[in-house]
Amino acid sequence: MTEWPIATVGNCIKHFTLGKTPTIHTRDYKSSGTYPIVDQGQNLIAGWTDDDSGLISTNLPVVVFGDHTRAFKYVNFPFVRGADGTQLLRPKSGIEPLFFYYACRALDLPSRGYNRHFKLLKEKEIPTPPLQEQRGIARTLKRIDDALLIQDKQIQTVMDLKGAAMRTLFTRGLRGEAQKETEIGLVPASWHIESMDDHFSVVSGGTPSRRISEFWNGPIPWVKTTEIDYCIIQETEEHITRAALEQSAAKLLEPGTLLLAMYGQGVTRGKVALLGIDAACNQACAAIRAHDDVVNVSFLYHFLSFRYEGIRRLAHGGQQQNLNLNIVRGLPVSYPADKNEQHGIVDILDAIDRKIDLHRRKRAVLGDLFKALLHKLMTGEIRAADFELHALLPEHTVCRPQYRETTNER
Repeated sequence: MTEWPIATVGNCIKHFTLGKTPTIHTRDYKSSGTYPIVDQGQNLIAGWTDDDSGLISTNLPVVVFGDHTRAFKYVNFPFVRGADGTQLLRPKSGIEPLFFYYACRALDLPSRGYNRHFKLLKEKEIPTPPLQEQRGIARTLKRIDDALLIQDKQIQTVMDLKGAAMRTLFTRGLRGEAQKETEIGLVPASWHIESMDDHFSVVSGGTPSRRISEFWNGPIPWVKTTEIDYCIIQETEEHITRAALEQSAAKLLEPGTLLLAMYGQGVTRGKVALLGIDAACNQACAAIRAHDDVVNVSFLYHFLSFRYEGIRRLAHGGQQQNLNLNIVRGLPVSYPADKNEQHGIVDILDAIDRKIDLHRRKRAVLGDLFKALLHKLMTGEIRAADFELHALLPEHTVCRPQYRETTNER
């Protein structure tokens, strides 16, 4: 391992003079405009403005640090700074700005909640190898970062394609037929609309008592709502025992059971998944099983995915809005009587899902590679000049994006 000089972040940065350059408050962000706004949030560009009074266009690039969020952003384009907690860091001469950005990303910066973190950041130490080595490290990491961005864009592109395909398939069918107006909007004129419980049984699961140790760490997968995320569930975080099934409300569900999240904060409520294994689930999940062969369960999975926003709006309650079994049982389901048309729709959407999954797996591999190299390059365990990245990332697969961001989450 190479012994490079070490310096604190505070000693690596120079004072960034902005004078009376104004910042812009969140309430004044626009969805479009002439100048991008960069703040401490998770997105690189938080909004837009046409006001150039706060424009920062010189002494670029800079590293933007979120004092509350711990987000690091490398900004090499003119921007307007968002108000509150947006720190601008510019390294001193002899420290490559892009290397400094990645060195900051390599730091372990513990969260202090919504308190400020800049003072803690300034006390952290980073390596300061020779300038040529800094540039080599930055180029190597940037190449992987660019490849990650490509995968992000490709995932979003295919997801947009899926959204468009679902809108067409569930409102026009495979044959592009005429439409009729229904309680759930426009659907193909020949399709039926019936309640979920006309063709499916809907039950909830249960959570075995956590005070009884023999109920847990057994052989039976147990699904929580956070694991329901438009997927085929093949493994779970927790497992229960046979005794738990016999002495609690938990039920063993067979592969092909469709799960719908009835509770859950954020975007969880209303999501669906299919079981690919025998498993149980908690009481916040609705387990949906066909009691006839009129509606294909995979067709129902895609239909409920399409109806996500509408299903969420049916929730009720106080501060925590939830669905319940009666709501799920009464969900209207639109479907073609022709099973071949159901299967054809499933085939199209399954093919798109496989494409999304492929890009997600590629991104996961690249993410693991980036994390490993970030550590090894910053510690000198490997040298940028000795690492052949071209074999892994051919030149034509790498773009040169203008914008890139990350957070300091571990």
